Amino acid sequence: MKLEWENPIGSVKDRMVRAVISRAEADGRLKPGDTVVDYWTDQLNNQGFTHGGIESSPNRYAPEGLATEWEHVTMKSWPARLILTVMIPVTVSSPHAKDAVDTKPGFENLLRRAIVVKDEPADRHSLSARMAHYKVPGLSVAIIEGCKVVEARGFGEVEVDGVAVQPDTLFQAASISKPVTALAVLRLVEQDKLSLDADVRTGLKTWMLPDSPLLKEHPVTLRTLLSHSAGLNVHGFGGYPVGAALPTTSQILDGFSPANSEPIRVQSPPGSRSSYSGGGYVVTQLLMTDSTAKPFPEVMRNLVLAPVGMADSTFEQPLPVRLTASAATGHLFSGKPVPGKWHVYPEMAAAGLWTTPRDLARLAIAVMRASQAAPDAIVSKSAAASMLNAQIADRSLGWEVDGEGKARSFGHGGANEGYGAVMIAYPETCQGAAVMTNADGGRLLVNEVLRAIADTYHWADAMPSAEQERIGVTPAIITRFAGAYRLKDVTLEIAADKVGGLTLSWEGLTSEPLLASPNGLFAPDSGLVVETKEAAAASAQTLTLYYVETNTGKYEAARIAP
Repeated sequence: MKLEWENPIGSVKDRMVRAVISRAEADGRLKPGDTVVDYWTDQLNNQGFTHGGIESSPNRYAPEGLATEWEHVTMKSWPARLILTVMIPVTVSSPHAKDAVDTKPGFENLLRRAIVVKDEPADRHSLSARMAHYKVPGLSVAIIEGCKVVEARGFGEVEVDGVAVQPDTLFQAASISKPVTALAVLRLVEQDKLSLDADVRTGLKTWMLPDSPLLKEHPVTLRTLLSHSAGLNVHGFGGYPVGAALPTTSQILDGFSPANSEPIRVQSPPGSRSSYSGGGYVVTQLLMTDSTAKPFPEVMRNLVLAPVGMADSTFEQPLPVRLTASAATGHLFSGKPVPGKWHVYPEMAAAGLWTTPRDLARLAIAVMRASQAAPDAIVSKSAAASMLNAQIADRSLGWEVDGEGKARSFGHGGANEGYGAVMIAYPETCQGAAVMTNADGGRLLVNEVLRAIADTYHWADAMPSAEQERIGVTPAIITRFAGAYRLKDVTLEIAADKVGGLTLSWEGLTSEPLLASPNGLFAPDSGLVVETKEAAAASAQTLTLYYVETNTGKYEAARIAP
C-alpha cells in the first residue's frame, strides 16, 4: 500500500491516517496495491468541528480526476484545528469495496406498526411522527446493502433542545454488547487462549463459580455461556448512576455491595435449555480478563473494535470524559433525560458498549464476510458459522438467529436505561441494518424503522405486520379485562382511559393503547395480543399474552386486583 504525504507533521498525524486505513482495510474498501492520499487543511473558523462532522466536497483537495471516498479526522488539540482528509480510491470492483452512496428512496415515511387493522387504510407513518409518539429525541441508522454501508444518518437531537444527532453520535448498545463479546471470544479460541468446551472453572483465576449438584452431568462452558444455555441466572442489569460507587466484576458475580444485582449462580443443568442470562456474559468477561491479564476494554479494542474498523466504539465504563460530548443523552419513557445523562455499566460484556449504527454495520459485514471465507476475515469460516447457526433454540454463539434461505438472519436487540437499539443482518444477501435511539420508547420504534427499511430495500424477510379485526370497546369489554395482573414477577395493568378506550401499562412505567378484537385485545405498537381463557366470564381471571413477531411463546397472567 502506498501513502502520499503533503505537509506531514509527524507521529500524531501518522496514527490518525493509519486508523482510517485500518477501518478501510477491515471493511474491504482497501486492497493490496491501492493508493491512499491524505491532505491537511487549516480550518480557522469557529464551527466546532467534531470527528466525522465535516461536510465538504470529497474532491476539493484531491488530485484532478481522482475518484475517491473520504473521511475527515479532527485533531482538536491542535491550535488551528487541522483537518485531515484521507482519500480512499473507489476503483476496486469487489462487492465489499466501500461504503456506497445510497440511491434508494427514503424509508422515513414508510414506518409500519407491528399490527395493522383489517380493512382500514394503509398504516404508514413518518419517522418524525413516530419519534414524537414514543418520546424519542434522537435516532441513528445505518443500512447494509451488498455488504456495503449504503446509508448512515442521524435524526433528531442528542438531547431535547440539543444538538443534532450525527452518524458518529455515540449510543449505548446495551445487550448488543453480547455478540461483540462473543466474536472476541472466538478470536481468543482461535489463538488457543480459551476453549469453547472446557469447564470455565479451569480458566477462572480471580473468582470461582460455586459448585452445584446441577453441574454433576455437564459443566458450564463458554459455548453454553455465549448461547444462553449455561443455566445461569440474572437476565439483565440496571446500571449505576454516574458518580456512584461501582462494583468490581467479582462483586457483581457474588452480588456483594455495591453491586445492585443478585449473585450469579447456576439455576438449571448446563445445556438443558435456553435461558437468557446477562450474568453468563459477566462470567465470560472475567474469564477473558483472567486469560489475557488485560482490562476488558483493551481486550475488546484489540480483538474486535480496531480490526473491524469500529473507530467510534468503546467498552470503557464509565465513558471517558473525552467522549462525553459525542454521546447522546438517554431519555426515560416519560421523555425526561436520565438523571446524570446515562447509567454506567461495569457489566461490560453484557451491556457496556458505546457505539454507532455505522460501527455495528461494520461488525455485521465482518461476520458475513468471515462466513464467506474472505481472505482478510476476522475469524475462520467455521467460527463464523457458529455465530450464524443455532446452538440451542434460536440462539447461536452471541446472536439470535432466525429464518431460512435468503431470509436467514442473525441479530440482537438492546435496552439500557434510556436507550433502545436493534441490529439485524442477512448473510445470504449481505443486507441488514442497525438502529439506535436515545430513549426507552425507542425499543418499539426501532422495529418500525426496520420494517420500513425491509420494504425499501426489498428484504426477503419482509417483516410483515400482523392483521387484526377491530371492534368497538364496549363497557362489557372494559369490565372483562380492566384490572391488575401478575406475570411472573411483573405487574401489568389494563385500565379504561378518558375517551372510553383501554390502555396497558407495565409496572406503571410504560403505557400503550389497546384495541379490541373478537378474540380479545391487541396493541398495534408492540404487537402484543391479550386473550382470556374464561371466554364467557364477566371478569377475566387469567390472561394469555403473546407477541405476534417473536418466538417467545405464550404467557399467562393471573388477576391480582379488580
